[in-house]
Amino acid sequence: MIQTSKLIQKDKLVQKSKSIQTSHTIQILEMMSDFVKSDTSNLVRHRKTKLVTRQFSKLAILVLGLSYFWGSVNAAEQAPRPVQVKPVKAMEQQPTADILGTIYSRNQVQLTAGVDGKLEWVAEPGTYVKKGDLIAQVELLPLQLKQAEQTAQLKRAKINLQYLERELKRQRELRKKNSASQYQLEQTQSQSELAQSDLEIAELRLKQINDQLSRAAIRSPFEGVVTERVRRAGYDVGRSDVLVNLLDTESLEVRLFVPVKHLAFTKPGSEVVLSSRSENGETFQVKARAKTIIPAADPRSQTFEMRINVPEEGKNFWAAGQLIKVSLPIESIRAAITVHRDALILRRDGTYVVKIDNENKAHRLKVRVGKGQGDWVTVQGDLKQGDQVATRGAERLQDGQIVVVQSAGS
Repeated sequence: MIQTSKLIQKDKLVQKSKSIQTSHTIQILEMMSDFVKSDTSNLVRHRKTKLVTRQFSKLAILVLGLSYFWGSVNAAEQAPRPVQVKPVKAMEQQPTADILGTIYSRNQVQLTAGVDGKLEWVAEPGTYVKKGDLIAQVELLPLQLKQAEQTAQLKRAKINLQYLERELKRQRELRKKNSASQYQLEQTQSQSELAQSDLEIAELRLKQINDQLSRAAIRSPFEGVVTERVRRAGYDVGRSDVLVNLLDTESLEVRLFVPVKHLAFTKPGSEVVLSSRSENGETFQVKARAKTIIPAADPRSQTFEMRINVPEEGKNFWAAGQLIKVSLPIESIRAAITVHRDALILRRDGTYVVKIDNENKAHRLKVRVGKGQGDWVTVQGDLKQGDQVATRGAERLQDGQIVVVQSAGS
């Protein structure tokens, strides 16, 4: 019944438009006839060019008015346009700001040689290593020779100490029989103590050489990837020379600088959204929480630093050094009327939305756009919760035009 009523109303509108169009056409033809008569008379009597120009101007205005009217009639007779709509929502919203941040690795080191010597092998850039894996190797032969020499020195110190201990024992027995002087006993005892110290020094030097041998094999302190090889095999290096740069790809964090005016709304543990857009236009985003707030503002930029741990699901999509977008809260939560971003029509004189009423008629409304959260933005205008606004097909709609709703989102 409702559909039949709409069709009857449409037929009446078309008939009325045609009758109005016919009457206006007759009026314009009569005026054109008067123009020809008056124009001929004026040309004969006065021969004045100005009068002809005025008459032509009147005719042009009449023609433009007729064309505009016919365009309006044709618009009324147009078939209903298909549109897609989404409802206006009243929701509690916390406005957010989008700030660019940079991903860093919490563990990024330059590994040095540790000992003097010639490099035998260095891992190539891009090599993934686990904690304790070999990254570079310094030639061992010079250190092995030092180790053998010091081992012999240690053996000699032990032999000397054993001899002096036996001599000291013999001197004490002779002293008991008054066959040796006190001076000889004290001298032998002193030599024995010095030999004991020499033995300890020899043992320590051997431990130092063993430590150098262990550090000649440079191993990874954590799981990561070799990002740069600074020295190649064959180089003679010192213990402080950098060999490779190692990056931890598992412990990632985002560092960004936030305007100091938002400091009151950013606390450790605050929920933020990390997102990035791929080349094909797809957006990947994950929720995270602020790890650290450094409340020391830069006097020139008036910003403070925030650090955010990258969640586990983001480690496969992002890499150290990459820029990503961080959406963080900047105001308190409040109730607001929101529409989907796709419903906004941007024009030079302002922003509009097209509301679809219960009779499927389009009404263009001017709105004032506020802050957004995700795909929804706050607006101020003649809208209320539950109103349907067009999100697809609204660009060319005229006010009052009939539409067909294809599908509605939520």
